[in-house]
Formats: sequence, structure tokens, C-alpha cells
Amino acid sequence: MLSKKHDLRKMSESEREHTVNTTTYGSRYFCESVPKFEMPEEGMPARAAYQIIHDELNLDGNPSLNLASFVTTWMEPEADKLIQESIDKNYVDNDEYPQTEKIQDRCVNMLARLFNAPSDCKSIGTSAIGSSEAIMLGLLAHKWTWKKRRQAEGKPFDKPNIVMGADVHTVWEKFARYFDVELRLIPLKRDFYTITAEDVTENVDENTIAVGAVIGTTFTGQMDPIKEINDCLLEIKKTKGWDIPIHVDGASGGFIAPFIYPDLEWDFRLEQVRSINVSGHKYGLVYPGIGWLVFKDKTDLPEELIFNINYLGGSMPNYSLNFSKGSSTIMAQYYNFIRLGKKGYREIIQNMLKNAQYLSKKLEESGRFEVINNDIMFPLVTARLKDVDFDVFQLSEKLREKGWIVPAYTLPKDAEDIAVVRMVIKESFGRDMIDMLINDMVDTCSRLKQLSIKKEEVKERENPSLLY
Repeated sequence: MLSKKHDLRKMSESEREHTVNTTTYGSRYFCESVPKFEMPEEGMPARAAYQIIHDELNLDGNPSLNLASFVTTWMEPEADKLIQESIDKNYVDNDEYPQTEKIQDRCVNMLARLFNAPSDCKSIGTSAIGSSEAIMLGLLAHKWTWKKRRQAEGKPFDKPNIVMGADVHTVWEKFARYFDVELRLIPLKRDFYTITAEDVTENVDENTIAVGAVIGTTFTGQMDPIKEINDCLLEIKKTKGWDIPIHVDGASGGFIAPFIYPDLEWDFRLEQVRSINVSGHKYGLVYPGIGWLVFKDKTDLPEELIFNINYLGGSMPNYSLNFSKGSSTIMAQYYNFIRLGKKGYREIIQNMLKNAQYLSKKLEESGRFEVINNDIMFPLVTARLKDVDFDVFQLSEKLREKGWIVPAYTLPKDAEDIAVVRMVIKESFGRDMIDMLINDMVDTCSRLKQLSIKKEEVKERENPSLLY
């Protein structure tokens, strides 16, 4: 085959770039500023666009060293492949992707049974973008049920409230504000970072649409006394006639308790637990973008909230805040369910718990930390500093210099004077990594202590009174 000499004057600049024998970094796009807030008139070659964005993302933290986030940062290559193969499928197009709908249906069934839904209940559920959407959908259903019941009784329904502890995720407060529900937030107590059944009893009334209870709190990784709350609500139903459901926020603990604490009663075995959300992208071991909502029985989801849509090619019942969503994380969740089984999940979670307990022990032994969730039920360690002249915010900032992302924050209302660091132990965070983290934390504490001593020495030398 013969090739001819091209007339460069008749070629566009981008065409000429492709014919130049140079690397991507040799192109003009790497010596000019990249448009950031206004779309450029002309584009650039794919390899240049990729490399520019790829290089900029190097400024992000390393997910493997991120102990702030609960979300999964690693999956098996086979799961990655399934995700890539289904990344272009919009889940809402059930008529076009019927098998995808069947796989979600299988996941919901597995979860309902995992959460011990009674055999005579016709459980119903859906996937969501995450637990935030799942929680809002669950609470919205309870508000609607409460409203319908009040209307049928000829009673006012303009002052709904919801009762929960200050240990809940922000989304609970969002729900109250977005959907015009009075928020009855139970403050925490010093050295006791969950609510009690007595707290709930004091705050509920005939206008309470639901009680929120958490298994695996965001702040300390602890658990509200769900069975005790259930028993109190049963007594209230018996004596006052108020049928108040519990929505369990299992975003973190919902994928741990069934495998590690199978006898723990927190789920649908309890009469007043009517809905549960769980985050597939946390200890469900799937990448970000998947949550689940399961109702104990289809009667817990009012029919009026379900939209039957036919303009995508077939009739499809839909209950969601978000309409379109990807299918890939649903496939990844199903992959984990059949790949790991209960035994596989149990082994992974046991490893995470052992590593969290090891980290807790080593931090206590260092003499610099007090672990505030000593009875570690979930793979999370929350600690505060003791006997030091610096704070957890300085510690967190210094650890970032070594690449570690360890969040520092204050606890919620009535315990806000307590500042802590929190470390979430994930599947891919092994013992060697924990040893390195402990060494860096202890070393950083020593350096901060030396810095505070030096500052005191400088302060003393600069005091003019010492010159006389």
C-alpha cells in the first residue's frame, strides 16, 4: 500500500496532532490551561482528555487509606467485569432489561429472609441509590400510613412527628425538614452514645409516624436497644392504642448482625419493626451507589405511593425518589450474595472485627487514646485523646501528611464537648496496614507533643519579663 504526503494546511489542528510522532505529554494541551468553568469551543483528542483528568485525580486521597468512609473500595475482578458489562443499562427500563429486574427481585427476597421476615408476611422492597434514599422512602410510607389511619378515624393529621436519637445519620433530619415532619431528636448523654427505650416512651404520642432505631451508628458504631424499644411500643399499643412502627437504620449493621450475631433480635422478628434499610455499598461489600429498603409486609407500603409506569414499553411498578439509576451495583450485589454466601460474609466480617478489636487494644495500650466503643460489635473504632496538649483535629491533619484519612469530629448534642477520631475497618484493610496505622498514629502523637513543648519554650524566651 502506498501512502501520500498530506497537505498540513488543509488539516485541522487536532488532525495534525494525531499525525505528530509524540507522546500525549508532547501535545500542546499540556502547556495550556484546561477550561474549567466554561465549555471550550473545540475539543481535544481522547488520550489528552483522559490523561489530563487522570493526572488531576492524583490529588484525591487514596481510597485504600481512607478510614473515614464506610463505603467499599475494593471488589473482585469478576465483579468489576460484571459492573463494566452492565454499566450502560438503566435499571428503570425493566421492559428492555427484564433479567436485571429479576435479579433485583432475587436480592430483595434474600434480604427479607436474611432479616427474618415471618413466613406468613408478603414482604416487599426495592433497591435505592443508597441508604439515604431508602430511609426517606421507608419513612414516607410510614407517614402516609399514619395519615390514612388518622383520616379514617376522623382525627387531625397536620402535626406528624418522628422520634429518633441524635446518633442518627443526617438523612433523618433531612427527611423531617423536606417532608414537613416534626423532628423529636433525643440528645445523647456523656459516656452513653445511644438512646434508651425510656427516652422513646417519653417522646412518642399519637402523632408519631415512626421511631427510628439504628444498628451500627455513624458516630460510634454502637446499637440502639431495638428489642427494648419494640417492647415499650407494644405496651403503648396495648394501653393507648397507638400503633407506632419502628424503622431500623441498618445502613452499617444490617449486613453484619445477621452473620455474626444471628440470635440478636433487632429485625422483623420484632412485631413493631416494619421496615429496614441497609447499604449494599458498606458492609454489603459493593462499590458506592446501592442501598436497599425492605418492608415486612406489602401492607406497610401504601398503594397510593406506588406509580405504575407504562411509557418505557411495559407496565412497571415504581417506588423511588430517583427515577433513572444504573444496574451495575445491583449486579455486583447479587454477585456477592451467590459468590460469598452466608459463610463467606461471615468470614470476611469476622476478619474485620478481629482487626478492629486489635486496633482498639493497641490504641489503648499506647496510653494516648481512650476507645469509647470498647464493646466493639461492628468493625469501627472511635477514640478520644487523653493526657495530651493537642487535639484530634491536629492529629487528623498531621496524619493526612502521611496519606491517612482519619476523620476527627465532635459528638452530637449534649455530648458535643467530646472530640474523637473514627476508623472504619474495611474488607481490604489487613493486619499489616493496621500496624502501620498504629505506628503512624503513635509517632504523630509524639511529634505533636514535641511541637507543643517547643512552642512553650519559645513563648517563655519571648517573654520580656525574663530579661530583667
